[in-house]
Amino acid sequence: MTDTATPRVFDATATTFEDTVIRASLETPVLINFWAAGFEPCEVLSPLLERLAADYHGAFLLARVDVAQEPELASAFQIRSVPTVILVKDGQLADGFPGALPEDQVKEFLTHHGIQHVPPAEEAVADLAAPPLDPHAEVMRLRKAIEAEPDKAELKLDLALALLQTGASTEAGPLIDALPANLATDDRTIKARARLAFAALLKDAPPAEVLQAAITADPADLRARHLLGVRHLLAGDAEAGLIQFIEMLQRDRAYESGLARKTLIDAFRVIDDDDLVSRYRRKMSSLLLV
Repeated sequence: MTDTATPRVFDATATTFEDTVIRASLETPVLINFWAAGFEPCEVLSPLLERLAADYHGAFLLARVDVAQEPELASAFQIRSVPTVILVKDGQLADGFPGALPEDQVKEFLTHHGIQHVPPAEEAVADLAAPPLDPHAEVMRLRKAIEAEPDKAELKLDLALALLQTGASTEAGPLIDALPANLATDDRTIKARARLAFAALLKDAPPAEVLQAAITADPADLRARHLLGVRHLLAGDAEAGLIQFIEMLQRDRAYESGLARKTLIDAFRVIDDDDLVSRYRRKMSSLLLV
């Protein structure tokens, strides 16, 4: 294999694995390519994965592991044949596949796990520069667009997302549930479902002031912290919500089968502020890896 190491494509070793793969996956999904020199399937798959890592502009990282040079890692992952690809997300093994899949199937694998192709940085900057849309006006625009094209599922997904921005989760839920299979794994759908799950938690929850009073009386009341954090998140104060979830994690990471960690990961999916998400991913990582 030629030396094509970049910030997005790198060689992982047993010494560097914790930092470059496990910790890195808390920020960005990491695809591990277990390969060996002289095997034709490896010579086919490895360049394909490296090209996709470049094409996806940082949506995932590619860690290369030469099984001959890193037998300890190959044994730890029980690699029986090469190539074998493993996906690590949020510090945990998520999925994988053996053999040299064709490009379309590799892309389907990435899409299934919410890894979407993103534009180059200059295009992304242009998108960020656009003024934010008024969600209520967007709802009205999309309703008219759906009247003109009632069979266009993408418009219904857009409408559901706009409705969620206005707090209309009751109407958004059925729209999302009715989406066709090709949109069910879309990153926007995953984000919408996470937001719906948060909204459902608040159906019979006490108001924020009652939850805050409960926490003041008992700072270890993690149920109240969880609900208050969700209230802050859906009210638009994302950082206040993250503060509560981090406090839960710090006090008891095992509470309700890791509820704090799961809630943080879902929160990261619905928050649009990348800098804020990055800061709190690092906080989460530091607490989980102590």
